[in-house]
Amino acid sequence: MLHQLVRYVLAPTARLVYRPRVHGLENVPADGPVILAANHRAVLDTAVISLVVRRRVQFLGKAEYFTAGGIRGRLMAAAMDGLGYIPVERGNAHAGLAALNAGQQVLNAGGAFAIYPEGTRSLDGRLYRGHTGVAVLAFSTGAPVVPVALTGTEKLMPRGGKIPRPARISVRFGQPLDFSAWTEHNLRARRAATDEVMAAIQALSQQEYVNSYHRRPDENIA
Repeated sequence: MLHQLVRYVLAPTARLVYRPRVHGLENVPADGPVILAANHRAVLDTAVISLVVRRRVQFLGKAEYFTAGGIRGRLMAAAMDGLGYIPVERGNAHAGLAALNAGQQVLNAGGAFAIYPEGTRSLDGRLYRGHTGVAVLAFSTGAPVVPVALTGTEKLMPRGGKIPRPARISVRFGQPLDFSAWTEHNLRARRAATDEVMAAIQALSQQEYVNSYHRRPDENIA
């Protein structure tokens, strides 16, 4: 019900108001498993992808988004569910495995699953090295990977902002990458496949690429 509200009411309204420029949407299959691997510029990236793709897309979300009490908490949980978030606990030793398992379940059921290989939002606009979870999902499910480049979402919702601002944004979907024929699934293969995905995202976004993992300011401890 909530997904239908997002798809048939919220999505057309948002597209009318913000008029996102969408390119290559035909590269996203209408059905069957697919991984959408995107760069990550702003907190609203997930909403933008959900609103422009014409099928239900699921993402990972912090479990606490679904557990807050009161009316506000219930509204938040309903909104997150409508946008396709899957609650996953974070901050424990099993979080990474739980995240991969959640993605595999979506893909094995023939769904669309979106992932940010960088792992976190870019704070300086550059594109950082991808974590290999995207390759693990592609190898384990056989799902094609569609690279996605978001541009302008950092202006739509700047850091610290609470209300979206008027801004022109664009979403580019690249040609699907098929890793189903890869026979090696070891660490080297996962790294190579992930690098191929990141190169495709960079070609679409034209961001400067940094061949190291993104670090938050509070992680830069000598």
